[in-house]
Order: sequence, then structure tokens, then C-alpha cells
Amino acid sequence: MEVRRTVSVKLDVDSNDAALLRETVDEFLWAANYVVDHAWQGEYKTTSKAQLQAETYDDVREQTRLHANLVQNARNKAADAVQSAVARWKQGEYAGKPHFTSPTVVYDKRCATFHDEYVSLATVEGRIEVEYLLPAADRDTPHSRYLDSDDYQVTGAELHHRDGQWFLHLRTSAEVESDTPKQATTGHRTVLGVDLGVNQLAVTSTGTFWSGHEFDHWRREYEERRGSLQQCGTRAAHENIQSVGGKETGRFKLMLHRIANGIIEEAAENGCTIIAFEELSGIRDRLPEASWGHKWAFERLYEYVKYKSELHGIDVAVVDQENTSRRCSHCGFTHPDNRDSEAFVCLKCGYENHADYNAAKNIGLRYLRRNQTGDGGGAPVGVRLNRGTLNANGEYETPAGDSGQSGSPRESPTLNEARSSDRAK
Repeated sequence: MEVRRTVSVKLDVDSNDAALLRETVDEFLWAANYVVDHAWQGEYKTTSKAQLQAETYDDVREQTRLHANLVQNARNKAADAVQSAVARWKQGEYAGKPHFTSPTVVYDKRCATFHDEYVSLATVEGRIEVEYLLPAADRDTPHSRYLDSDDYQVTGAELHHRDGQWFLHLRTSAEVESDTPKQATTGHRTVLGVDLGVNQLAVTSTGTFWSGHEFDHWRREYEERRGSLQQCGTRAAHENIQSVGGKETGRFKLMLHRIANGIIEEAAENGCTIIAFEELSGIRDRLPEASWGHKWAFERLYEYVKYKSELHGIDVAVVDQENTSRRCSHCGFTHPDNRDSEAFVCLKCGYENHADYNAAKNIGLRYLRRNQTGDGGGAPVGVRLNRGTLNANGEYETPAGDSGQSGSPRESPTLNEARSSDRAK
């Protein structure tokens, strides 16, 4: 199984090399935006990398000093952005023409040579060699786990410039054996449903809640800081705004990594082989109280869970999001009035529980019903609850040795219990 990891390495860049890197960044961004402008012409947008290569390569080579492979990498970056915009249109979402401003350059092994302690990078004026600034070798860091490992190989990198410093985000990959081998296709597979929201950033079908209170607190805090600095209008204030943005992103990434680890631990501890999320497209429409920051957080959290789960042999899947918050996970009755804020009360059968927990169960059930193969072969699937599993027929199965009665599951926290035990792992 291939596992990929990205390691950020600070570079020791002198003033002469820094000037070359800034020129390279400027021309790389110009090239990428030139390709976007070309792709965006006309009613139908060009998304084919081969076509864009044929139609823009010569122009970019004539108008820049970029290495040939950097020209191709700029084209790929532009084509990926245009493809993403077109995909969002097909989902009924708005997407404007991409425009690149963040100071980055994409490198591969054709325009960079990666060594243990330094890197050779192509620039607009030939190659330069830049040393890495690495932490102490005896510390347990991503550098020691991936860069110093014979199992992981560097496959490419992206150069970044922020706060006056240069960083190289090294992409590594390795073929490793799973820590938790997947169950055979003839065995039982268990899914963990995960609902994403505003008040509760994540809730699992096993009844574990990760609160959104800390996220919202710091989001408001950073917004107030930026607002105060914007009123100043000075150059120093503008630089401080960029610094605040970097600190905000760093804090939220750590928070989301912590939640992602918790979700995977919950899946592993409960013997789940699948983690199911609802589709993220259109989530702002379904959660009108969500900000752009929430959407960014949901996308990041999904990405973190997806790549972290590989080492545990756990698959990550998405299901259709329609009515997961309005459907009763107990009897299947669907109605908008079933849900009132965080409370879920089924108008048909009277089932009551926390609305986000009910939605997490529905996400797991939707995956179950979509993938249940029945007696014709393949692996039966069950949704993991806090005690036992639920199968496609709505039958509850208690774990071995449990005193609960089949068909009458012990539920996870009710609304009031969830409020009192609200936590962020």
C-alpha cells in the first residue's frame, strides 16, 4: 500500500539566492495565470493538459526564463485549478476564474535534485544549491520519520515564501504494510458514520462529539484582530495581518489534526473498516450559519482523515448528503420539522436524540444500504453505534458478551447529555 506524507523544511537562503527565487516565483505565477487566461476563453473552458501544453508552451517559453519542466508544472497547476472550477459548476456551485498570487513554485525530480541535507533547484538563472535547516536528529519529528527513513522517497516539492522565510514542502511516498490489515472481503465490514457541523465540528455514529466552540472562539478572535489592523492602514499593519493569518491557519490545522486522529482512533477501537462522510459540495447551503472558515475546516478535516486512515487499513467514503439531518435513523421517516436546532424528534415514531448524532447514524446507514450486497456474496456491512452494530434490515446486534437485548440498542448521548459532555479531543 502506498502512503504519502508531506514534510515542511525551512531553507537556508542567502540574499543572492533569495533574489533568484523571488524572480522564479514571479515568472512561475505569471506562467500559471497566463495558462488560466487562455483556458478561460470562450464559453467552454479548456481543461485538457495536453491541449493547453500545445497551445501555451511556446508562448510561455518565449516570454519567461523558466526551465522547461517548470513551464509544464505551471501548466499543470493552472489546468488543475480550471478543472476544479468546472467540477464545482457541475455541482451547481459558484466558481470564478482562478488567479494565483500565493508565492509558490512546483518542483519535480526533473527540475530539482533532493539530497539528504540540501536541494538543487532550477531558477530563472540556472540551478542553485540550498541547505535544509533541520531539527536535531535525536528528536521524533516528521523529518526523522520520513526524510531520514530509507522507506520514504522524495517525489517532488512545492516552494513557499512566507514571513520573509523560504520553505520547501517535500512530498514523500513509501510502500508500507498496514498496521491494521483490512478484513477479508468475505468477512463483516463495519462503517463509522461522521457528521460535520457548526456547533459540533464532528460527531460519530458511536456518539463521540468534537465541539466547535474552540474553533468559533478563535475564528472570531482572529477576525477582530484583522479588523483592528485594517483600520490602521499602515504597511506594518498590513504585514501584521499576514502574520495573523499564518498563526490562525497554524492553530486551526493543529486542531483539525487532533480531531482527525480522534476519529481514526474511534474507528480503530470499534473495529471499523470504513469511515463515511457526507459529500461536502453545497455544505454552505445546508448549513447557512457556516462561514467560509467552516467549509475550509470541513475540507481539511476530510483530507486529514483520508490520508491518516491509510496506515490503519481503513477506507474513507462519501455518501449523498440529502436529508441526512431530517431523516429518522430509527424508522426512516423524513420531514423538515423532525429537527429543531440540535434536537431531533421524529414526528412519526417519537424517536428523540441529538440531531447531529442522528445524522451521523444516517450517514453510516446510507453507506450501508448503498454497499450491502446481501446473500449474493461480498462482505456484509454494519453501522457501528456506541454499543453493537446496526445492519441493513435495521436489526441491532450487541457485541459478544453484552447483556443488551437484540433489536433494542443502547443509544449514544441524548441531547442534554451531549451538551453536558461536550468536548474537543
